[in-house]
Formats: sequence, C-alpha cells, structure tokens
Amino acid sequence: MDLKTHIRDIPDFPIPGILFRDITTVLKEPDTLRVAVDDMAKLLEGIEFDAVLGPESRGFIFGMPLAYNLNKGFVPVRKLGKLPGETVQKRYDLEYGSAVIEIHKDAVSAGKRFVLVDDLLATGGTAKATVELVEEMGGVVIASVFFIELEDLKGRDALKGNVSSLLKY
Repeated sequence: MDLKTHIRDIPDFPIPGILFRDITTVLKEPDTLRVAVDDMAKLLEGIEFDAVLGPESRGFIFGMPLAYNLNKGFVPVRKLGKLPGETVQKRYDLEYGSAVIEIHKDAVSAGKRFVLVDDLLATGGTAKATVELVEEMGGVVIASVFFIELEDLKGRDALKGNVSSLLKY
C-alpha cells in the first residue's frame, strides 16, 4: 500500500508558506493505520530495546501501538507540567522560542535501552532534546523511527545512531 496517497496536503497551515502533511487521513482508516504501524515495526526488526519513547503528542499515536505490538514498555515524553510524578526536565530551543520536555524520573534507569518513535522528523529539535534528556538520566536511545521525514530540513543530522523513517518528502 502506498501510504503517501492517503496523506492529505494542506497548504498554508499552520502559517502561510507551510505545506502541512496531514496524517489524520491515514489514522482514520483501519487498513492504513495497521499498515503504518506494521511497517514502522518492520523498521525495528533486529533491534533489542526495553521501551518506546513517545514525544507528546503525536509520538503517542505511533509509539503506543508499536510498544504494544512489540511487547515493550512505553514512556511518554511530555510538555512541562503534564506529568503528575517527580520529573526530569530539558529545555531546548525552537525556531520561534524555546520549550521544555519532561519524563518521569523513575521511567529511565541506567543502561535501559530505548527507541524514540514520532510521527514527524523535521528539524530534529524535539527528538534531539529527548535523546539528550534520556542520556542525562542514564538511559540509551539506540534508534529513532519516524512515520514521515522532511528531508530538506535535515533533522536526521541532529540525531545519532540508527535513524529511520517510513515516508520521506
């Protein structure tokens, strides 16, 4: 199945000049959703890891079913103030300011191996901050998997290790 034919392009969203790749058209249909999750799981074949990291919020969309299907744990990476327990935080720069992500302190232990899963790799800022935070906590991010990669933005260059994407634009 060619998943690109199921992605809707929305020009000038969220601001003029941006072409938004809308994945809700993939998510709403059982067949395309299953193919997307199954094909992303294939990108992880042969990789040994303990849990999936899913950055808020669209990393939850693909991260949870992948964790479930692969019998792995799932660790949500949230925006500041969204997790109820004790957290570890990381501030990082965006093109238009800065943001803070956080993970529960007890979600990462020394040597625990993770795969980062998200819907989109653009500039790589959030993914890089997630990897840095997990490493500061003693964990290891051994791979990153994305549903879509916007190659012109070179986000892959911000990451190290095994980086893969299902669809490239």
